[in-house]
Formats: sequence, structure tokens, C-alpha cells
Amino acid sequence: MSEKSVTSAAGQGPPTAEAAGRRNGMVLLIVLTLQTMLILDVSVVNIALPDLKVALDFTPTGLSWVLSSYLLTFGGLLLLGGRAGDVLGHRRGLLIGVTIFTAASLLGGLSDSAAMLLAARALQGVGAAFAAPTVLALIATHFTDEKARAKALGMYAAVSGSGAAIGLIGGGLLTDWLSWRWVLFINVPIGLALLITAPMFIRETERKPAGFDLGGALT
Repeated sequence: MSEKSVTSAAGQGPPTAEAAGRRNGMVLLIVLTLQTMLILDVSVVNIALPDLKVALDFTPTGLSWVLSSYLLTFGGLLLLGGRAGDVLGHRRGLLIGVTIFTAASLLGGLSDSAAMLLAARALQGVGAAFAAPTVLALIATHFTDEKARAKALGMYAAVSGSGAAIGLIGGGLLTDWLSWRWVLFINVPIGLALLITAPMFIRETERKPAGFDLGGALT
């Protein structure tokens, strides 16, 4: 069988540079959207705290845990999340993290008690810990050209630096225009969009079979 026939049978030949560029553009859009969502959730609830206090009858001490519960699980499980990406594959790690984060955001928006909201915020942190380490890993694996990689990393740094400010502005607007619940609900459509598009454009990375130090992570 001729080379032309083989190509035809396969359906299409190797991707062109233009097609590869479009694909990498979508990969960058996906990972930057993910990074923005994770970073802004550190600050997006700040403006809504007074409304949360009244709506769910928070004590002053309990109210501080709306922020701390997210940061504690996010930072505490970050190394475990990075390990999971290496072992399971970074695309799979992204999907697991975004699934947990999106479900937790929906749960938080539906909360009718302080305990339920704090549990949802902690679960958001777990999802973020699994998803966040995949961002840099996917940039490294998809952008092999040094200039393209440097540009992608620059955009990643810009998004990371501006995420907190975006969260404060967005949190204020959502609270004023809708309600405090929307500082959490806003993550749901973003998360669903990521879950749909990520498998379409992001290729899975090589898996590195190994164990997990669950005890160390929890400690």
C-alpha cells in the first residue's frame, strides 16, 4: 500500500504547524483559565464575608475559616496533588481536580449552614491541590519551543499575579448584583467548560507508577 493510501486510510496526515499552533493556543487558554479560577478563589469570598456572616450566622472566629479552610487544604495537599499528576498523568490530574473543585463550588453555593460552607471550602482546596500542579507541567510538555514556552510562562505569571485583584473585583460585583452564593456558583460553568474542552485539546502525559505518601500529606 502506498504512503498516500496509508495517509488516506488514517483519515488525515500529520498536523500542520498552523493546526498545532491552534491546538497549543487552546491548551494555553485552558490552563490559564484554570489558574485564574484557582487563584481568584483565594480572595473572591472576601467581599462577601459580611453577607455570609448574616446569612449563615457565622461567629467572628468561624468567619475567618471561610478563607483558612480553603488555603489549608490547598497548600497542605499541594505536594500530594503534584505526585498524583506524575503517577496518574497530568491531564487526568487536572480533570480530577477540576471535578472536585466544581462539585465543591456547587455545594458551597447551596450551603444553608456555616458547617456546610466550611466543608465545601475545604473540599475546594482539595480540588485545587490536585489541579494546580498540572498547569506548569502541561505548559512544559505542550510548549517545546523555547520562545513559545517563555511566552506561555509569562502569561501564566501575569494571570497568577492578577488573580487576587480579579477575585476582589468580581466578588464585589457578584455580591452586589446577585448574592454571596454567586461567588461560589460562578466556578460551576467555568469548571464544566474546562471538563469538556480539556480532553479535546490536552494530550495525556507519560505516567510514572509510584506510591502515595498519604500519611505524610495528611500530617
